[in-house]
Amino acid sequence: MRTVVVWDVDYKDGKVKESEIVFFAQDKDGNVWLQGELVEIYDEGEFKGGSAWIAGMDGSSAGIMMKADPRPGTPSYSQGYAPPPFNWTDRAAVEKAGQKVCVPAGCYKDVLLIAESSKNEGPDAQQLKYYAPGVGYIRVGWRGKGEKLRETLELTEIVKLPPDALAKARAEALDIEKRAYLYGRTHPAELLKSATNESDQ
Repeated sequence: MRTVVVWDVDYKDGKVKESEIVFFAQDKDGNVWLQGELVEIYDEGEFKGGSAWIAGMDGSSAGIMMKADPRPGTPSYSQGYAPPPFNWTDRAAVEKAGQKVCVPAGCYKDVLLIAESSKNEGPDAQQLKYYAPGVGYIRVGWRGKGEKLRETLELTEIVKLPPDALAKARAEALDIEKRAYLYGRTHPAELLKSATNESDQ
């Protein structure tokens, strides 16, 4: 299955805290599926270890990250499942649509609010993600008692990577894959030929 690979990096005090690659795929109906994640943890910029799950391996299964036609009031849905040690049990529910939300990067219309929950955090803990059309999530909030979900994020800037920076990002994503314990049990990621000629992918 062809997927889009996203490289996601979290920083704390200017040092890498978490680095991961995430695999997304879209079905014929337009639903966006999460196919797996490879996560690396750092302490004060020093690599401490990682974990991974891939749909179809070791009891893991894919889940929907964004429905093709998200509507408030519809039943919650699984965002994927991975057994221990990864413990991915996230679910999501569409809470509001058509919202106007302002963040440092600007104000956006038709924003979608999705509430995410996890068995690990308990039924009263939710992460709130605000998605703007053509951008992705622009704000992250929380509610409830879950300690791990108590993070807030706001979009401050949108930057289009130049070709050299994009090449570095692709190389880092492939390095993360090579370090993962699943490497050798799945086919290595391949860069589509069309992507090498497009600086905006």
